[in-house]
This record gives sequence, C-alpha cells and structure tokens, in this order.
Amino acid sequence: MTTAIDFDRIDARGPAALASLLRRMPKAELHVHVEGTLEPELIFRLAERNRVPLAYPGVEALRAAYAFTDLQSFLDVYYAGAGVLRHEADFFDMAWAYFERAAADNVVHAEVFFDPQTHTERGVPIEAVIVGLHHACQRAHQEFGLSAKLILCFLRHLSEDAAFATLEQALPYRDHFIGVGLDSSERGHPPEKFARVFARARELGLHVVAHAGEEGPPAYIRGALVVLRVERIDHGVRCVEDPALVERLARERVPLTVCPLSNVKLCVFPSLERHNLPALLDAGLVATVNSDDPAYFGGYVNDNFVQTFAALPQLGARHAWQLAANSFEASFAPEADKRRWAAELDRVFAAEP
Repeated sequence: MTTAIDFDRIDARGPAALASLLRRMPKAELHVHVEGTLEPELIFRLAERNRVPLAYPGVEALRAAYAFTDLQSFLDVYYAGAGVLRHEADFFDMAWAYFERAAADNVVHAEVFFDPQTHTERGVPIEAVIVGLHHACQRAHQEFGLSAKLILCFLRHLSEDAAFATLEQALPYRDHFIGVGLDSSERGHPPEKFARVFARARELGLHVVAHAGEEGPPAYIRGALVVLRVERIDHGVRCVEDPALVERLARERVPLTVCPLSNVKLCVFPSLERHNLPALLDAGLVATVNSDDPAYFGGYVNDNFVQTFAALPQLGARHAWQLAANSFEASFAPEADKRRWAAELDRVFAAEP
C-alpha cells in the first residue's frame, strides 16, 4: 500500500465522495454465476429466438417472481430462466452482456462461474456452453482490456458420478477454463460428497474453489478446506460461528468471496445493516465483495459496494481499498497483473483530493 493515501481525508469528504470512489476504483470479481447475470429482458429475447415458452407473460411478471425466501426458492427460478439457453450464440450473448456491465463497474479481472450440467441435462452440447462463453471472454479482453477466466462448477445436488462425467466431457476444452467449483443447494450436500472429483481436478492442475458456509454450517467450510483442499471459499460468512475456523482462515489467508446483496436477498442476513462484512475484515480475513447472481439479487458489483457501504457507516475508505486489494490477491491471475492492478488502485486512491 502506498503511504500517499490519506484515508481519513477521503472519509472526511463524505458518503457521496466515498460512493464515487467505490465505483471508480479498479476491482476483481471472483464470485459471479454467468447464468445469474441473465436479465429478464434477455431471457425473453432468447426465448423468442429459440421458440422456448415461458411461464411468465412478460418481463415485469418475471421480475416480480424474484421474491425469494431461501436459496432453493431462488434456484427454482434460476434454472427455469436458464432454459432459454440453447446454442453457442446464446451463451456468448449472455456473457457479453455481463462483461459490458463489469467493464462499466471498473472490473479489471473476472473469474466467472458456469454450470454446464444445467444445460447438458437439457441436451445442450457442452461445446456450445464453453466455446460461447470463451469467445465472450476473448472479446472482453480485446475491447475492454478486461481479464476474464472461466470456472466450471459442479451442481452439488447431483451425484459425484455426474460431476465426474461433466469434468470428462469438458476436458477437450481444458484450455478454456482455469478451475472447478461447487455450487447449487448447500443444505444436505456437504463438500465431502465430492472428494474424489476434486482430487481429480487438482491432479489436472485446475484451481479448486467451493461454496460453503452460506446456508450450510461452518463444518462445511472445514470440509471444503480439509477434504476438497480448496484455495478459496465462496461466501463463507458463517465462519464467524467458529472462532478457531476464523483464526485458521486468517492465518492461512484463505479468501472469502462475499456477496452482500445476495446474502440479504436469500435471507442469510435480515438486512445489509446486519451483514457481518465489517467483522470479517476486523478479523483479518481476505474478504472480497462480489455480485453472485446480479440479475436476480438486485445489483452488480458496484451496487454491492455502494449499497453495503451506505448501510454500514463503520466502513470507510481504508476498507474500500482493502476489499479491492483483497480481490486482486485472491484471484488466480498472474502475479504481474496483480501488481499492475494494485498499483492502479493506489493511484486512484492517492489522487483523491
């Protein structure tokens, strides 16, 4: 961190100035599901293009269905929306729409989750999924200079055998994705269920991450660390229920990809004002801010930053800098890129009057 940053002086300029800085600062997004960026307007356009009938009469009716009570109620709508994705061009269009939003939010690096099983179970070739997304990643780099990588996620409510089959299907496109993850319904599906397929992924040189400690208990975070040997925990907010686990996460600098608006939308916290992000940072954890499924949860990464900081006045400029710096540290990007982005982050903060 550069010594030229006067965080107190930035804070003294007030909430509006801090919100502007949150929007302008460079950042990495490490927890976003590309299927969760599918806005209602695009769902209807793709449904028309692919002649897919929808259960909702229009965009507003679909948006009104986004009143979720828990993770499963969201997933029911999420999987229905993904049904409009049929061809390589559909996956490209979906990802490209996200990258346009990410670039506008000053995201310089994105590690994007995708769920091939959601599509292959409907008969969509895995090639269409991966190649369409990969081409969007290439265009994002060409047009925006945005570094974009893909992480293939296994659906944890399905079997480990199904995950193995998906991994094998994806291997011809191994150079198009950098890692594997674990998402979908957490309750009743502990990390240990996927021990063998994660071991196989590590043998292949893939990065490994997993959702844990969102609705599931802290024991799921431990399982992900010990059994799956993950490099990052996606969500992880329930770690605070286990002080020894918090100490381990801080000591080993295991990143947490926190998604504040998602946590409120899915009733993990009753409100943003009750979110534990400040406690995670105070504990020295490598917490980051991300959007999860922004089309469904009310905002992209800058919305998460701005709304969370507005709701939690104890968060200030130093926390903003730390969260952005954490996002670069926690990424799987080359060290040279991390240093370049960190230097730009310092420049933006030091330039504040």
